Amino acid sequence: MKNLLRLFSITLLLSVASFHSFANEITECSQSASTEIATPTQESEVVYFETLGLISATKAFLTDNGLAAIFGGNWGTLLMLIVSFVLCYLAIVKKFEPLLLLPIAFGMLLSNLPGADLFNPALFSTGEILWDDFVNTAGLLDYLYLGVKLCIYPCLIFFGVGAMTDFGPMIADPKTIFLGVAAQIGIFIPFLAALALGFSAADSASISIIGSSDGPTAIFLTSKLSPHLLGPIAIAAYSYMALVPVIQPPIMRALTSKNERAIHMKQLRAVSKTERILFPIFITVIVGLALPKATALIGSLMFGNLLRECGVVERLSKTVQNELMNIVIIFLGITVGATASAETFLNMSTLKIIVIGVFAFAIGTAGGVLFAKFMNLFLKEKINPLIGSAGVSAMPMAARVSQYVASKSNPHNFLLMHAMGPNVAGTISSAVVAGLFLSFLG
Repeated sequence: MKNLLRLFSITLLLSVASFHSFANEITECSQSASTEIATPTQESEVVYFETLGLISATKAFLTDNGLAAIFGGNWGTLLMLIVSFVLCYLAIVKKFEPLLLLPIAFGMLLSNLPGADLFNPALFSTGEILWDDFVNTAGLLDYLYLGVKLCIYPCLIFFGVGAMTDFGPMIADPKTIFLGVAAQIGIFIPFLAALALGFSAADSASISIIGSSDGPTAIFLTSKLSPHLLGPIAIAAYSYMALVPVIQPPIMRALTSKNERAIHMKQLRAVSKTERILFPIFITVIVGLALPKATALIGSLMFGNLLRECGVVERLSKTVQNELMNIVIIFLGITVGATASAETFLNMSTLKIIVIGVFAFAIGTAGGVLFAKFMNLFLKEKINPLIGSAGVSAMPMAARVSQYVASKSNPHNFLLMHAMGPNVAGTISSAVVAGLFLSFLG
C-alpha cells in the first residue's frame, strides 16, 4: 500500500510538472506566432490563422481540464477525492459495509472530478426537480439520482429486506416489540441535541434518524426533509452500521452484570404459516391507516416479507432478495456518494453530524438494554438484557452481536433468534418514526 501511494505521488508530481511546462511552451509559441507574422501575405494568412487557432485551442484545453481546476486553487475538490480514496480503502481492505460503502465512495469520486459534469446539484437545489433545465444539463448521475429524490430506491431495498427477514421470532415473542420501540430513544434524544446545536427541525430529524441504524430509512427521510445533508448522513449511517461489532459490546457489558448476560432463554414456540402470512398484511393496514406517511416504507417491507412467507411466488421472492436488491444498491450507493461535494461535506455541519451519529447509536443501544432490565422487574421468565441492544435495527448484525456477547458469559446460550425479535421490531419502529417526522415536518 505504501509503495502504491509513493508511485501515485511521483506520477502526480510529474504530471503537474509536465502540465506547467507544456502550458508555458504553448504560451510562448502563441506569443511568437503573433509577433513574427506581423504582415502576413495572402498565402500565409490561412496558415497563420490555422496555427493561431490550433495554439488557442490547445491552450484552452490545458487550462480548462481537471488538473488545471484542482491546482488552480480548488483544494476542496482535491480533499474530496482523497476522502473517496479513504472510503474505498475502508470498503475493500477493512470490509466496512462494502456492498454500499464502495459504490458511495466511487460516486463521490465521479461527482468531484472537475469538468466531468456527471452530477449537477443546481438541478435539485430548490428542493424540487428543475425539469425545464434537466434535459439540457443533466449528467448520468443526475438521472440515477431521480431514484433517490423520488424515494424509489429505499423502498425497493425494503422489498429485499422484507423478503430476507424472518418475522417469526417477533411473532412468537411479542413482548420483544417493546425493546425495539425502546431503542428508538436513540432517535429522539439526538433530535433534541441537534436542535440545541443550531440545526433546523427538519435537519435535526434527518440527522437523528442515524440512531435507527437503518440506512434506507435514513436516506428516505433525509431525501425528503434535508436533501442537502444526504451525503454526510448516508455515509455516517452506513459507516456506523459497519461498526456495530465495535461500538455496541462495550456499552452492553457496561450496563449488564455477568449473571444478567448469562440468563438463559428457552426456545421460541413454532409460528404457524397462517400467522406469518397475516402478520405483514395486518401491519400494513394498521400503520397505513394510523400513519399514512410511513406507508411507503412499511408497505414495501411487508410486501417483501409476504413474498417470502406465502410460498406461491418463490421466483419473485428470490428476485427481490438477489437481482433487484443488488441493482438498487449499486444505483443508490453511487448517487448518494455523488451528493457529497466539497461545499456540502467539508464544513462544521458534517463534523456535528458524525458526532451526533455516534451519540445516537450509543443511546439507542443503551435504551434497549436498560428497558430489557426494566421489563425483568415484572417478568417471571427473565429475558437476557443483551437482546435489547438489537432494537437499533442494523439487521441482522446487531442480533449477531447480542449472540456473541452472551456466548462469552455462557457458551451454551443461544440468543440469536431471540435477538431477531427486537431487531425486526426496531426496523419497523424506525420506519414509523420516520413517518412521524414526515407528518409533522414534511
